[in-house]
Amino acid sequence: MRVLVTGGAGFIGANFVHRTLATRPDARITVLDKLTYAANPGSLATVRDRIRLVEGDVGDAAVVDPLVADADLVVHFAAESHNDNSLADPGIFVHTNVVGTFTLLEAIRRNDVRYHHISTDEVYGDLKLDDGSRFTESTPYNPSSPYSSTKASSDLLVRAWVRSFGIRATISNCSNNYGPYQHVEKFIPRQITNVLSGIRPKLYGTGDNVRDWIHVDDHNDAVWAIIDGGTIGETYLIGADGERDNRTVIETILELLGQPADAFDFVTDRPGHDLRYAIDSTRLRTELGWRPTFTDFRSGLAATVDWYRDNRSWWEPLKRDVEARYAQTEQVLD
Repeated sequence: MRVLVTGGAGFIGANFVHRTLATRPDARITVLDKLTYAANPGSLATVRDRIRLVEGDVGDAAVVDPLVADADLVVHFAAESHNDNSLADPGIFVHTNVVGTFTLLEAIRRNDVRYHHISTDEVYGDLKLDDGSRFTESTPYNPSSPYSSTKASSDLLVRAWVRSFGIRATISNCSNNYGPYQHVEKFIPRQITNVLSGIRPKLYGTGDNVRDWIHVDDHNDAVWAIIDGGTIGETYLIGADGERDNRTVIETILELLGQPADAFDFVTDRPGHDLRYAIDSTRLRTELGWRPTFTDFRSGLAATVDWYRDNRSWWEPLKRDVEARYAQTEQVLD
């Protein structure tokens, strides 16, 4: 199978490439990536001789069309994804997440290629902290940020192209991922690398916000389950029952690194910070038989801590700039 992976030098995309080559060694993979700050070719270094890496913008039809024409399957990970950045500069999110998806869909339509669209649970907005409900495939979209609104827009484009033009597409909306190769601007790797760098971790607001965590390998195994067996035109939610509030996550990281549980600082909350995400993945499990492997969040987090401890050369060149950007907006609370 010839597989085009957009955003394949980013966090989830790179792990998808590794996972695919490990489980489907006959796959021929082409990675299309703009190689922005959030991408890292080093994430693909150990498989570089087994893939084709093309530097380019998913919104550039001249680049996208011939790559799609040479593929049997397109898996679309490419996205601007950091909420803080979307508040500072929404325009690039509109270009990559909306215009980029449109450009890709038009190439898919011209070439009749199987397509899987990667999205996020953030398109559904948030849930109350004391609400026991979870997002399902029928939950109305209610995005809160420029990031989540552009991802919601891209999902709706895919649905429209399925209905209007008959493209062969599926969509997945996943909860928060963690694992190797995640950029240090994101919550879990930022706190791990802060401790490893002798910097006190930072926690937005009160730390009560809840995220539903899933290991990136479980996410990517679910993506393949949907590609192999999912119903064309349908959406599947991916989650591993990993709800934790942010304070618990940071305390666990500190414990795993031999630090006191209170060795962090509260900082001013970000605007529009969603309270709680929670995924109901019943459909994925019952229809396609998928189950997560990393069912114990603490052990998965411990493996992630070990990866960052063992791969300082991957993240240390990024760390100073990330902390400098955060310093401009974060104010430590008493």
